[in-house]
Amino acid sequence: MFKLSGGQTRNIKLTLAYDGTHYHGFQRQKNALTIQQVVEERLAKLFGHELKINGSGRTDTGVHAYGQAVNFYTGGTVPTCRIPIAAKGLLPPDIVIIDAEDVPREFHARFWAKSKIYRYRLLNQPLLNPFERNYAWHFPEKLDWQLMQEAAQLIAGTHDFSAFRATGSVPVNPVRTILAVECRRRRETIIEFEFWGTGFLYHMVRNLVGTLVEVGRTRMTVDEFSAILAGRDRKAAGITAPPQGLYLVEVKY
Repeated sequence: MFKLSGGQTRNIKLTLAYDGTHYHGFQRQKNALTIQQVVEERLAKLFGHELKINGSGRTDTGVHAYGQAVNFYTGGTVPTCRIPIAAKGLLPPDIVIIDAEDVPREFHARFWAKSKIYRYRLLNQPLLNPFERNYAWHFPEKLDWQLMQEAAQLIAGTHDFSAFRATGSVPVNPVRTILAVECRRRRETIIEFEFWGTGFLYHMVRNLVGTLVEVGRTRMTVDEFSAILAGRDRKAAGITAPPQGLYLVEVKY
């Protein structure tokens, strides 16, 4: 825990929404601008001391969030209910605190998280809409979203997701539990995937989407998708979908 100079320590949980277009992800880095750095620096002005926020997890460069959860400790006296409004004038317009609450001292945004929901957006039309270029993967070829929905249902459950982990990522247990998956069409040109799970591997959602698109192109059958999941070979799966279509929707506790 970050050591404060004095006063009673409060543990505060924030829910952040942000447009990740102009940031190198959530987690602080030495030579790149990140969401964590900006939030820490701006909130330090509000609370009158340096602080460190704990995120529920990192998001990559260009990835967005509707509901990223963080917590931090403070001895500052700003009322919790006033934090979203008070921070509005300090944070850039592409980062917003949408909720603040007091939580137990032991609460940690990462370790207490029970599950997360991610959404991925595809713009499926011949020409790029310039207003969607930073918020969806533009895929010009026609896709059969119902085939993708059929394949996506195979993801639900507890599986070894080695076929969909990032190449060269830090070795961790590849077994994850996905509670629900949905593929739906929003308007004629937008296809959305939604993944609700208790945990995700690095790039797992983007690798799943990249492979499901191969099903939608009819270059891969649903049975072949099932075989890739069971086979646990990353080389057999599809590409990593680009980051701008990915959103962290909600962290559940």
